[in-house]
Amino acid sequence: MPMKAFDSGSFHAAPLDRANVDTDQLIPARFLKRPRDERYSSYLFYDVRRTNSGDMDPNFVLNREPWDNAELLIADRNFGCGSSREAAVYVLLDSGFRAVIAPSFGDIFYSNSMKNGFLPVRLSTEICSTLRESLRAGQGGKVSIDLGAQTVSCPQGETYHFEISAFHKHCLLEGLDDIGFTLAQKSKIDLSDLQRDKNMPWFKPSTAV
Repeated sequence: MPMKAFDSGSFHAAPLDRANVDTDQLIPARFLKRPRDERYSSYLFYDVRRTNSGDMDPNFVLNREPWDNAELLIADRNFGCGSSREAAVYVLLDSGFRAVIAPSFGDIFYSNSMKNGFLPVRLSTEICSTLRESLRAGQGGKVSIDLGAQTVSCPQGETYHFEISAFHKHCLLEGLDDIGFTLAQKSKIDLSDLQRDKNMPWFKPSTAV
């Protein structure tokens, strides 16, 4: 499906007091062969949010108000570690999440997020801990993200700056995945082809199948 541009704004945030949340916790491997349809959001944290009997665990943060409608996770270190499954990003997006804030991320998860319009924000361990405590103390709240300004603002008014590459920032704001970014360069590619044909008339790309 087309990548959606990231729209800055205020998001209902949930505190996730877990370090090393791996991709198998985000979406268990047994669901990877299933189509990405209307059921997909139900796979998020499927095993984590249930008790051994299969019932929903009332102690899991996303199973209770006011965090059951969260759009943003405030997590702990090494979020998205484990396997390279891109479905870990799909399941977050399909569950209504637009971003996650954590001290660190699994490298492949971070890359997959950027390629699918999901924003991973790195803030320090101390700031993430403060944000989670603030959300728990206030029993909910919104956290604002301004991607253009590269800032995160918490309910108490504090604002924090985060780093992101200029390329990833551009693609997220414009809603460009790898294919979309390449197609946006079509005029430059065509011009390069014309210059090549002019400067190297002897060169003919193979058309063999």
